[in-house]
Amino acid sequence: MSFWPVIIAGATLFVAYANGANDNFKGVATLFGSGTTDYRKALWWATGTTLAGSVAAFFWATQLVSMFQGNGLLPAFLIQSQPFIAAVILGAALTVISATKIGIPISTTHSLTGALCGGGLVAVGFEIGFQTLIEGFFLPLLVSPLLAVSLAAVGYPLLDRALRFSGLTKENCLCVASEAVLTAATPGGITIRESTPGLRVIVERQSVCAQTFSGALFGINAQKLFDIGHFLSAGAVSFARGLNDAPKIVAMGLAVGALDLQWSIGSVAVVMALGGLLNARKVAETVSKRITPMEPDHGFVANIVTSFLIIFASRWGLPVSTTHVSCGSLFGIGIANGQANWGVIRTILFAWILTLPLAAASAGLIYSILNRVTAG
Repeated sequence: MSFWPVIIAGATLFVAYANGANDNFKGVATLFGSGTTDYRKALWWATGTTLAGSVAAFFWATQLVSMFQGNGLLPAFLIQSQPFIAAVILGAALTVISATKIGIPISTTHSLTGALCGGGLVAVGFEIGFQTLIEGFFLPLLVSPLLAVSLAAVGYPLLDRALRFSGLTKENCLCVASEAVLTAATPGGITIRESTPGLRVIVERQSVCAQTFSGALFGINAQKLFDIGHFLSAGAVSFARGLNDAPKIVAMGLAVGALDLQWSIGSVAVVMALGGLLNARKVAETVSKRITPMEPDHGFVANIVTSFLIIFASRWGLPVSTTHVSCGSLFGIGIANGQANWGVIRTILFAWILTLPLAAASAGLIYSILNRVTAG
């Protein structure tokens, strides 16, 4: 009995774990970053909604399975090569898990694309389908984050005007204590601390005093209604992520008959969830806290933009990156609120540029080793 199905199945679960660790929290980053809820509740909400999206993927996003089997990009005989498929999956997994360990959000989609290219170049040289690569992979990966930045940057001011037109206002809170302290600023960029003998008044961001909405909509407390909408929008992003990522992860194993469809979807969904539960914290801090300070309405807009673009792309078989779209939305919010952390954004963009060549090099090297072992 061949050992390749076992290796490919193990590699598939490895990339699913890495994907969960790097990607699971991105859907709910705004809930945590805006102070709407704490890390643990946000993580469990992401886990449940991502699982639902993963299960739905094989009803709504089957075109992505064909796309990430290399059809049109690689010769048919290579797609049927089990050593090649194992190398591609392992190359992508190593790239994603490495970025996760240092807290950098990168794209599993980008990693798989790079691994397909790197392994293909080693195997067949320049016989890969460059037109398919550019039109089917690179253009969606390039255009989608730019759309996300633009829609979020425009969408937030529009929502802000709509809220003011409806008569809702934001309320800042004052925390009053009876000890004297010096004026200071917290790492989150807090503005004012004034003290007088016996009295301290602190104006803080949401880490201490969450900003709230006053008034009502349709007879319901505005803040409660907005919190519900924020949770639902975050759940929609996580659902969209599972919908978009699960088909890509199992596609190559299905191509060589190493995986069973029903077994693979269940296993990948569970392992993605496990990766998020165990190893999401570093990436969570980056996407939630370091890209830009945010309020709940900022996060709501970012989630609406992200979920719309990802669900649309999944339905039409476009291999966009949830990471690129969700982070692009947060970049747009940072531009709109004037508080983008450009140092962190540059670091993330540089990591995105490196993702493809690193995944390509990893897959190419692994394929060379596996090919020699099997040939010997």
